[in-house]
Amino acid sequence: MTTSSQPTALRTALCATVAAVLSLGPAATATATATADDDRSGGWKGEGGLTLTSEQNNAVDSYLAHARRAERTISVRVRAAAALTGAEVVGFDKRLKSPDSLKRKVAGTLVEQPGRNVASVLAGIGDAVRYTLQWDDTAYTSGVTRASGALADWGNESTKWSNTWGRASGYKGLNTGWRAPRSGQLFEVQFHTPASKHAQEATHRLYEEQRLPSTGPERKRELQREQDALFAAVPVPAGARSLAAPAPRPAPVPASA
Repeated sequence: MTTSSQPTALRTALCATVAAVLSLGPAATATATATADDDRSGGWKGEGGLTLTSEQNNAVDSYLAHARRAERTISVRVRAAAALTGAEVVGFDKRLKSPDSLKRKVAGTLVEQPGRNVASVLAGIGDAVRYTLQWDDTAYTSGVTRASGALADWGNESTKWSNTWGRASGYKGLNTGWRAPRSGQLFEVQFHTPASKHAQEATHRLYEEQRLPSTGPERKRELQREQDALFAAVPVPAGARSLAAPAPRPAPVPASA
């Protein structure tokens, strides 16, 4: 693609993506705030003895409401980046973390790190809004480079770049974090191949059990071994180990008065 044709391609992709997202309607982008485990006191009770007080539960609900408002604009940009690079957007209907899943994560963190409060935990949540872009092995490295570059060009700040393709064992993939320019909402974009995404889905239940406070040390080690075996079978695309975050883009210069 020539330099002169890039703005036209960007505008075309953005316009098409805006139309697609808007056509989903409110029902497709909203997620109920109340959960099955919200108790009558206003608190929350989850698996493995995890709990939130009424005040903590309300704070999580407020955070979720902000994430839902921010998601629509973020989705336009992510889907445009996918369209520009030929990526498949996997699991778009699950782009918003469910209330129970987020509450479980917050409550678990408060148990593991008792010195923290709910506000500090929520401030560090990077995947309440999340996406997965997937390419075949041969297109993966160039696709990631171009998609992440587009997100940076559109004003999203890179906050996390976890490239684990070079690990000897464990999870294989590229998990990235971003901050949206207007809402300030943190969101996650995972970059996968079909094989790495399959391994991630196959190990998800194992990972969730491993995180529970009630899971003993020996069982945690057993669960880790099972996850390592699944990820060991994932091929590494050429160049994936050296993928790096896009360079920070300069902030626009304010117009002089």
